[in-house]
Amino acid sequence: MMRRDVFQAIADPTRRNIIGLIANQPMNLNTIAEEFDISRPAISKHIKILTECGLIVIRQEGRERYCEAKLDKLNEVSAWADQYRKFWTNKLDALDIFLKQDSIHKTNIENEQSSD
Repeated sequence: MMRRDVFQAIADPTRRNIIGLIANQPMNLNTIAEEFDISRPAISKHIKILTECGLIVIRQEGRERYCEAKLDKLNEVSAWADQYRKFWTNKLDALDIFLKQDSIHKTNIENEQSSD
C-alpha cells in the first residue's frame, strides 16, 4: 500500500480541523466525531488518512482509542511553503526599492522643472 503524504492530509478542511482539535491534547474517536456534522465512518476515513501520512498516532487505552497529533510532519509543508515565501519577499523588496528610486527620480525631475 502506498503511504500518503502530508499534503494530501491537509488538503481537506475536515482533516485540518481534526488536526486542530487534537493539536493540544489527545482525544478519543467519539469525541472527535461529535465535533462534526458528518458520519462516524466518514470521520474514521479522515482519521485513517491522517494516520497513513503520519500526522496522528492512534493509541489504545482500555476500550478507548485515542488520537494524538504528531505535528512534526507539518515541517515538510512549512519547508515547501518557505521557499515561496522567500521568493515573494525578495520580489516585493525589489519592487519597494524600485518604487522608492522611481519616486526620488520623479521628485528630482519636478524640482528641476520648477526651478526653470
